[in-house]
Amino acid sequence: MDLQTDLITTLPIWHAALLLGPALATAAAASIPGSGIAASWRHARWATSLALGLAALALMTLLFLPHGTGHGVRADVPGGVVMLLVTFVGWVIVRYSQAYLDGEQGERHYVRWLMVTLASVALVVATNHVLVLALAWTATSLALHRLLTFFGDRPQAVVAAHKKFIVARLADLSMFGATGLLYLGFGTLDIDRIAAQAAASATLPWTAQAAVLFIAGAALLKCAQLPFHGWLIQVMEAPTPVSALLHAGVVNLGGFVLIRFAPLVAEVPAAQVLLVTAGTATAVLAALVMTTRISIKVMLAWSTCAQMGFMLMQCGLGAWDMALLHLVAHSLYKAHAFLGAGGAVRRTMLAQLAPPPVAPAPAALALGALVGAGMTLAAGAAVGVLVPGHAASPGIWVLAGIVALALVPLVHARKERLGGWWLPALVLGAFGVALAYFALHAVFTAWLPRPAAMPAPALWIGVALAFGALFLLQTIITVAPHGTLARRMYPWFYGGLFLDEKFNRLAFTLWRPPEPATPAKPLPACETLIDTSTQAAGARP
Repeated sequence: MDLQTDLITTLPIWHAALLLGPALATAAAASIPGSGIAASWRHARWATSLALGLAALALMTLLFLPHGTGHGVRADVPGGVVMLLVTFVGWVIVRYSQAYLDGEQGERHYVRWLMVTLASVALVVATNHVLVLALAWTATSLALHRLLTFFGDRPQAVVAAHKKFIVARLADLSMFGATGLLYLGFGTLDIDRIAAQAAASATLPWTAQAAVLFIAGAALLKCAQLPFHGWLIQVMEAPTPVSALLHAGVVNLGGFVLIRFAPLVAEVPAAQVLLVTAGTATAVLAALVMTTRISIKVMLAWSTCAQMGFMLMQCGLGAWDMALLHLVAHSLYKAHAFLGAGGAVRRTMLAQLAPPPVAPAPAALALGALVGAGMTLAAGAAVGVLVPGHAASPGIWVLAGIVALALVPLVHARKERLGGWWLPALVLGAFGVALAYFALHAVFTAWLPRPAAMPAPALWIGVALAFGALFLLQTIITVAPHGTLARRMYPWFYGGLFLDEKFNRLAFTLWRPPEPATPAKPLPACETLIDTSTQAAGARP
């Protein structure tokens, strides 16, 4: 169990200060009193620019200095990559927000809590102390709550934020419970020392195993896994840059926290089963629900729910390197998707004006599936020759096959444009994607070595069957969109299997949401454009 247990170098004070720099810079921007709205935005721009520069410098130092811990912080490549990601997304969102919210009441309130949120996320990434991580994760949620209720006069925004508040507090209780159990089991709260003691022990104490289950539960709750997903779908009432921050930088923290505790998760089969089962079920069901929605932002929200499930499933399978890659790629994509939601609406409206695509033949989709599977085998064999051992894990083969199969409907959607070249395009695309997946696995493994303990074969076999069933079901619906199966399943998946309604009844019985602050006011022009455009697109029959 050698994952992340080699951090024996003690960091000098200047290196620790460099790692804490992004959190300190954004926290300073939140606390410095400004003479006006313009000054608040100026402080935010300078702070996020400084944080981005410090994060880039901290990552560059890892090329020349050994990894290590000290003064309560941790220097390693995963943390450096995620810190650079968080500061870059924050830098972009601050500049987008200033134009987006120009003239809105409460701009200074927005800037302050945006900076607090970014500072808290940066502290989660930098710290090497379990209690500090738990407190910073809680602070991230509380600060984000103030942003989600920016339009506090909208009943839908208040209700959705209240649902998130309930789920987040359950996750916080789980994480603080894990903190206490880890201290009982190891006598320390330094993450590197916990990992070192765990590596030296034949078996983990029961307190550590229970703590890992609590950490996995906290990650599932914070990452909006079914049936605790409803708040993620309904917080679309918040300003669009807040949605981008949530989906690109905050909801992903569950995966990062699991990566931090990977040496322990790899030794607790019950936690692996929990992550794989919940993540796979969420990824499959959310992918089906997403196909029934026409609202751009709601569709993106369901996509995030599915992607978080896939990331947590990767953690349960022990594919920590690919979970980190998934985290980075998903964050960048979702930030771009939400901040460009207006352009997506225009493209959707243009697509509605085009002739409906011809449903593909079953034989063509079956051929595409065979091509995807064959190219995955070819790419894995090629990587196995070039980098022996890096394509040996069955879990990686399953994940690469899932990614390759995902290309089949994408290529078929462009079949008319590609003409007779659609099959060569599918062959090259599937081989290229699978090859890139295996190659990136080899690269990221250098940063995140695999633990000795691997998940049981039943887990990755179950994942393969689940996603195979998803592909088959989507194929049937694609071939016969008005068939009996599609008509019967559509109401259930459009309603998200009605899981959120059951959660609402239970949660609101225990803790009713507060009343909106004042009567609702009209939407901003940009929000009105998105909402009315998606409604005008029409509902699917």
